Formats: sequence, C-alpha cells, structure tokens
Amino acid sequence: MTGQEKDIVSVVESLHADLAAWLGSAAPLEVFERFAEAQHEWFSMVAMCGTVLGRDELLTGLREARNTEPGLRIEVAELTELYHEGELVVVRFLERHLSDEGSSSRRVSAVLEDSSSGYRWLTVHETAVEE
Repeated sequence: MTGQEKDIVSVVESLHADLAAWLGSAAPLEVFERFAEAQHEWFSMVAMCGTVLGRDELLTGLREARNTEPGLRIEVAELTELYHEGELVVVRFLERHLSDEGSSSRRVSAVLEDSSSGYRWLTVHETAVEE
C-alpha cells in the first residue's frame, strides 16, 4: 500500500468514525461540523434505497439524527483505491454498521477531491450487501 493509499484509508475511517459518533452518541456539535466540512459543495449520494440526496438534504437529515442509534459502530474494510489522478480519487470499500439493534452492510464507491484543505467527498454510491 502506498503512502497515498494509507492517507485515503485514514480519511475514510475518520469520516465514518465521526458519522458513528454523531449517530450513536450525544457527540458535540464539532463532530457534525467536521463531517459537514468534508462534504464538497456539489456533493451527492445514492443511498442504499436508491434515493439521490444532495449535500443540503444529507446534512439536514443528519443534523436531526444525533444519537438516534445509540452505541453505533461503523467498520470500514476492503478499501481499494481504484483511481487517483491529479486531485480526484475514486475508492471502493465495505461499510458495516453495527449496533445492539443488528447490523447492515453496504458496498460503497466514492469520489473524493484532494484539495488544499484536505479531502472532500464529491459523490457516494451505496449498494446493500447481504450479511
């Protein structure tokens, strides 16, 4: 694994640690703000159900979802850097949500922009994976 791949692994893991902290605890507002800052102004995602969300829709929903899944943990595995040219990075990984209520997994493809202020997420596509 190259230095760039190690860096992108920590970026993906850190974002998901913040997401799990926000959804799974009474995390401080700084956790949400850090997650929000990582989303590019043009961000969009395709959720597991097929719904397309823009940045504002995603963040509005997440802002209201603080501590709605107590104890949530998110594991990131099988991360592969598919493409890295200039400022664009394409990754694919397995994302697993674990809580007392059960678990769910999804295969995620994402495009990130490597900017002067760090990586920002441009788009995410989630596909449900059977456990």
